[in-house]
Amino acid sequence: MFSNLRKFGVNHKKISILHISNMCCCKIKASLKRLKPYVPLGRSYSSLPGLVGNDIKSLHSVISPPIAKIRNIGIMAHIDAGKTTTTERILYYSGYTRSLGDVDDGDTVTDFMAQERERGITIQSAAVTFDWKGYRVNLIDTPGHVDFTLEVERCLRVLDGAVAVFDASAGVEAQTLTVWRQADKHKIPRICFLNKMDKTGASFKYAVESIREKLKAKPLLLQLPLGEGKAFKGVVDVVSKEKLLWNHPSEDGKDFERKPLLETSDAELLKETAEARNDLIEQVADLDDEFAGLVLGEFSENFDLLPTEKLQAAIHRVTLAQTAVPVLCGSALKNKGVQPLLDAITMYLPSPEDRNYEFLQWYKGDLCALAFKVLHDKQRGPLVFMRIYSGMIKPQSAIYNINGNCTERVSRLLLPFADQHIEIPSLTAGNIALTVGLKHTATGDTIASSKSSALAAARRAEREGEKQHRQNSEAERLLLAGVEIPEPVFFCTIEPPSVARQPDLDYALKCLQREDPSLKVKLDPDSGQTVLCGMGELHIEIIHDRIKREYGLETYLGPLQVAYRETILNAVRATDTLDRTLGDKRHLVTVELEVKPIETSSVTPVIKYAPSVSEDLPKVSQEAIENGIHSACLQGPLLGSPIQDVAITLHSLIIHPGTSTTMISACVSRCIQKALKKADKQVLEPLMNLEVTVMGDYLSPVLADLAQRRGTIQEIQTRQENKIVTGFVPLAEIMGYSTVLRTLTSGSATFALELCNYQAMNPQDQATLLGRRSGLNQVL
Repeated sequence: MFSNLRKFGVNHKKISILHISNMCCCKIKASLKRLKPYVPLGRSYSSLPGLVGNDIKSLHSVISPPIAKIRNIGIMAHIDAGKTTTTERILYYSGYTRSLGDVDDGDTVTDFMAQERERGITIQSAAVTFDWKGYRVNLIDTPGHVDFTLEVERCLRVLDGAVAVFDASAGVEAQTLTVWRQADKHKIPRICFLNKMDKTGASFKYAVESIREKLKAKPLLLQLPLGEGKAFKGVVDVVSKEKLLWNHPSEDGKDFERKPLLETSDAELLKETAEARNDLIEQVADLDDEFAGLVLGEFSENFDLLPTEKLQAAIHRVTLAQTAVPVLCGSALKNKGVQPLLDAITMYLPSPEDRNYEFLQWYKGDLCALAFKVLHDKQRGPLVFMRIYSGMIKPQSAIYNINGNCTERVSRLLLPFADQHIEIPSLTAGNIALTVGLKHTATGDTIASSKSSALAAARRAEREGEKQHRQNSEAERLLLAGVEIPEPVFFCTIEPPSVARQPDLDYALKCLQREDPSLKVKLDPDSGQTVLCGMGELHIEIIHDRIKREYGLETYLGPLQVAYRETILNAVRATDTLDRTLGDKRHLVTVELEVKPIETSSVTPVIKYAPSVSEDLPKVSQEAIENGIHSACLQGPLLGSPIQDVAITLHSLIIHPGTSTTMISACVSRCIQKALKKADKQVLEPLMNLEVTVMGDYLSPVLADLAQRRGTIQEIQTRQENKIVTGFVPLAEIMGYSTVLRTLTSGSATFALELCNYQAMNPQDQATLLGRRSGLNQVL
């Protein structure tokens, strides 16, 4: 590796320095003494991206490949479907690691956090850059656990394509549906990889059928498996009518044979493959007019004569149009089927120029990028991941943050390789970059080259909007869609080991919040305690562990609480007057308003104004009123939980001249609290979608346990020897469920949870909850 680097340095004297941070190595030669080796569990990386073997490319080709040769893709799936193992094999076969990592051994490249290696799960997404047959691939390995759904969401926002990984024995699972919906929302073309074909109970037919039925997608079978379960030995390429066999002597799966199917030796397999190819051609012809013309014309008599290249081009167009999804199969753990998957990624998934981004026309080639993730590094400070949509970014250049309305300077530019990074001199459109030196940029911020560039883009967007009679504001059109942050469902108090360490805890939480927007931190106004709000038990547990390991703080967590909501059942009116004299100024406000329930679910209150009020209401006063309404709805009268599903109508407002906006807000807030106390109140509790996979022998005790937990069973399906129980269960009843389920089923069952909605508690359960809370308050 180092000889390659020396050649690289000699051939490019104009480049003053090429930093390589954190590269794994055993010996550091004298010429590279300044590099600090960091060896996480002794992984060895073969070379720089683009510098495989003795193929020394120019710096420009390494850093900025042609945009048509770039693929920004994500690996997404249900937990334990094999995403990280697939990513690990991809890195090995593309020449970027010298040894195969294993999730069970805790030495994978993308799961580099201590918590990920201990638990064998992905917690935060990791970006990896590598080359495959002349293509630059920016790959992001995403988590599968529901507590880290935001990680998937913010990564899908910046990707051009995705690989959905499935467990071939389970097909479509609960979290698969969630990530598929997220990909649908961002209109991301994807391909399917049926992993674990070597697993007992693996069924290619069942997995394909579940994609068709549950995901409502049209699968295009590009491969057929050669055997299933223990008998799995390779795949058949339906497009080219070849079989791919992985040889036993090659333990790492690098060597495999590609043989054409022959009538003499593979008669039955050839017949099956020919039928599958004809079905594939008919499916694609139904979806692509250009290909249909070709098929109905010169190749209508014999599909066998249809060139492979024409079929592949048509599959590419159909995938981009998202009218169907190519399906491949293999076993990442057994090193089979990964190289054809890489070929499919480069062949069928889009390059950045294949995606139509409307906003690019407004920037006219100037810098436009989206910050989609922030990490904190002890040496470098905040590291901001950016997807560059247009223009170029360079170190030491100033950039303008449109959301934050501030200018910052990029001190260094890095190419991401999991927890290792390579410093680079520039990066162009279509790439994913890692920037150092940005102090204020957060997840979801839109970046431009300068304020004047952003204003020019806004003017172009405004002119375009006028042409198309759109009413969006300039800012809305200019800002790239950020990330929707889900509301937390769990909360607990967190305390430092001593009062003197409170500032250290505040700093740690501030850093973690910037990294993870789904983590909310607030101060309890009554007790003065810091409250952590998260997406689940595991989420809060991981945050607690990270504070201990990364910031050296032994914090104490209070008991986990469920984030309830409140609403009202009937309409009530209230009037309130606030009359205060401060100094020589009198502040007088009289408010009359009505609070009533609404049928549609709305987290924030719906605000209405009576005609008599809205006629001559100044904008400043309107803002003050709305601030008062929102602050009043943060704490309900029953539990102090947020109020939702209400509409508030302002009927009368009398303001004495000179009254401050703060007093208007205070009066409105007090009036709403008065109205809420008069109304019939209702507690809403979070309801979870639950899917339990259990062996038939243990079904009865699992169902009996769910009945005790106020669970509602929707259906029970059969999947091979297992039963799949789907239903709903209140979040309050599911705490610690994993331990109970393991005990009931001797560790054989698994379950998946996802927030469904908030539902009204029945009067008996509500009375029990309020009694418990009031008793707790008395104790405190």
